[in-house]
Amino acid sequence: MALFFDPDWFDAKLAERGLSRAVLAAVSGMSEADLALVFKDQRELSAAEVAAFAELLGASPAEIAEHAGISTPVPVEDPLERIAALERRVEALEAELRRLKGR
Repeated sequence: MALFFDPDWFDAKLAERGLSRAVLAAVSGMSEADLALVFKDQRELSAAEVAAFAELLGASPAEIAEHAGISTPVPVEDPLERIAALERRVEALEAELRRLKGR
């Protein structure tokens, strides 16, 4: 069982994005009944569900885990994907710098 799930925080994040709990359940691959148990602090989230919540709510997995309870696992980020994402960002920044310099 999870401890200290913060339903108000999650509802506020959903409201910011104009989303419902049903959408959160669908995106995370759980039933609405399972999500209701999560919100009642009677079911823990898996690392995959934490990642899905983070993606949908625009928060980091660590932030989701912090608000989901003390025993919530934080998904491990694939270091190769992280490097690839950083390389894409550097390429975009360099392209923008070249554009601004007129080259």
